[in-house]
Amino acid sequence: MTVCEYRAGLEGIPATQSSISFVDGQRGLLEYRGISVEELAEKSTFLETSYLLIWGELPKKEELELFEYEICHHRRLKYRIRDMMKCFPEGGHPMDALQACAAALGLFYSRRALDDPAYIRAAVVRLLAKIPTMVAAFQLMRKGNDPIQPRDDLDYSANFLYMLTETEPDPFAAHVFDVCLTLHAEHTINASTFSALVTASTLTDPYAVVASAVGTLAGPLHGGANEEVITMLEDEIGTIENVRPYVEHCIEKKAKIMGFGHRVYKVKDPRATILQQLAEQLFEKYGEDQFYDIAVELERVVQEKLGHKGIYANVDFYSGLVYRKLGIPTDLFTPVFAISRTAGWLAHWKEQLGENRIFRPTQIYTGTHGNPYIPMEKR
Repeated sequence: MTVCEYRAGLEGIPATQSSISFVDGQRGLLEYRGISVEELAEKSTFLETSYLLIWGELPKKEELELFEYEICHHRRLKYRIRDMMKCFPEGGHPMDALQACAAALGLFYSRRALDDPAYIRAAVVRLLAKIPTMVAAFQLMRKGNDPIQPRDDLDYSANFLYMLTETEPDPFAAHVFDVCLTLHAEHTINASTFSALVTASTLTDPYAVVASAVGTLAGPLHGGANEEVITMLEDEIGTIENVRPYVEHCIEKKAKIMGFGHRVYKVKDPRATILQQLAEQLFEKYGEDQFYDIAVELERVVQEKLGHKGIYANVDFYSGLVYRKLGIPTDLFTPVFAISRTAGWLAHWKEQLGENRIFRPTQIYTGTHGNPYIPMEKR
């Protein structure tokens, strides 16, 4: 019998083979289908990047136009899904609402034809199109308002910001948001993508795949970290003078500093560098954020104290500051992450279908053997 090596969290253990994205944590490199994320953030759009991730190559002009047209005309929700959302508790977290709505889509599109390219494309289009509408609709419904219908004349990112506020966004703000979506679209086999893969391997429908990934993303050690960063900056630190004592206290207590450290990156996350640049551009155009200077000082002190351990700012550290400047409420930060990462989840779903084998890992048993059953009266 082969003795398996146990590694907590499966750290460093390959779970699949993939050609979708690549990370070099020592050099701070992230590529989608071999193209650097920096180049995509500068030259591409989120929907073009989504096409690249899911179908493996950059689309020709007519292919992209058709893809954009399909998504634009599938943004609206079934009225029964809207009615279901009206019954959700006002104090519920938007990620829980999104998970329920993503799963509910499977009720309306229950045909499961995983060997049919037309079915796969239709599922991709529906999920990419409707997830943003669900997020925006819940935001308004929990305030007692009717959701705002999508506008077909607005592109993907501008339309989402419009549905949140019923105000057409400034083109620069929409562009910044689109870059944010591109940066968050894919990142190899992270926790939510692994969850999606395991679910996909059972050959269930893609709506259940995305719903399972949304549930995984919701945790504070994954997508929820960007919310925690804002809480840390505002409530736990508050001023620049408190930065160093806060960091020293966390180090002493061996407490995690939100927005820092990554399982893969041992240098600054390349996405964090781009997000910091976006934050500075937003503040220059629309006014400073009082907590940005605290964030910069916090990054400096953490690098001074923990840089030798490979702990640097990750993607969550600056994203919350950017989203807040765009008018996105704090508890929508993670749902926005889900809007973006749906592209990556669907890319891995499609790839998994190519050579599927259900996931069935083993375990190392640490319990006892041969225990007798104790009758109730003797316990």
